[in-house]
Amino acid sequence: MRHVVTGGAGFIGSHLVDILLARGDEVVVIDDFSTGSEANLAGGHPRLELVRGTVLDAALVARCVDGADGCFHLASSVGVRQIVGAPLRTLLNNLRGTDVVLDAAAPAGCRVVFASSSEVYGLNDALPLREDADRVLGPPESSRWSYATAKSCGEAAAFAYAAAGADMTCARLFNTVGPRQSAAHGMVLPRFVSQALAGEALTVYGDGRQGRCFTHVADTVDALVRLMDEPATRGRAFNVGASDPVTVLELAERIITATGARSDIAFVPFADVYGTAFQEPAARRPDTALIRAVTGWSARRTLDDAIRDVVASVRASVPA
Repeated sequence: MRHVVTGGAGFIGSHLVDILLARGDEVVVIDDFSTGSEANLAGGHPRLELVRGTVLDAALVARCVDGADGCFHLASSVGVRQIVGAPLRTLLNNLRGTDVVLDAAAPAGCRVVFASSSEVYGLNDALPLREDADRVLGPPESSRWSYATAKSCGEAAAFAYAAAGADMTCARLFNTVGPRQSAAHGMVLPRFVSQALAGEALTVYGDGRQGRCFTHVADTVDALVRLMDEPATRGRAFNVGASDPVTVLELAERIITATGARSDIAFVPFADVYGTAFQEPAARRPDTALIRAVTGWSARRTLDDAIRDVVASVRASVPA
């Protein structure tokens, strides 16, 4: 099999590339390295082709998907800092990039698994969130929702292509964490781990009572591969996430325990970090009955597994 992975040098993309290569696939990675790193990839692998470029380049994307069996579309502006700091770039990059990929893949007969996000559910607190749950977004002037809007539009486009006969599937990812994830873009788990290992206070935004379900990246990429391999997923959206919620404050406390740090916890108002218009969902938890029924997938790794792996990864990256 030959697969294209857009954003394949990034956090999730690089783990997906590892799995595909390990099972014998040929892999073409498209990445502009705006957030990804070549160090994440198996350099020199005989079945890996690295294409430096952007998914906004329609001609490049068309060349890459021509003759490919499938495309995992992961390239995206990600991270709360980027979303809030550059809402227009986030919106346009994600909208245009997804349009280019779908437009190239459909006539080429290339199957697409589009990496959407739990952000599409917005402020909906009717937990657990099923795939048919309503989208409850705040006002459009809140920069938080530019990313959710772009992902929702990407899904709508994928469903429209599927209705016209193309082979498209959407995966709504819930808080994927693990090794290679950067704290630079506002990702909470690697940020807490880095702070703890440096002996710094762990900065919890808000009161820390917001609940999240964190999914180990190994489980996420397993789900993506299953969604690609299973024909019955065509034209549908699937939640991909763990189901055990934890508050952000509890996460900070568990990381302090796991690292043996003597760090304090400092509470910082969201407005001080992201501005007064920022909105934070109180809780988000997926219903994963659908993906389990169609593909047999369920999250097998725990949050403690993810914390352990991130701690080991961060420690290994610090010069001796």
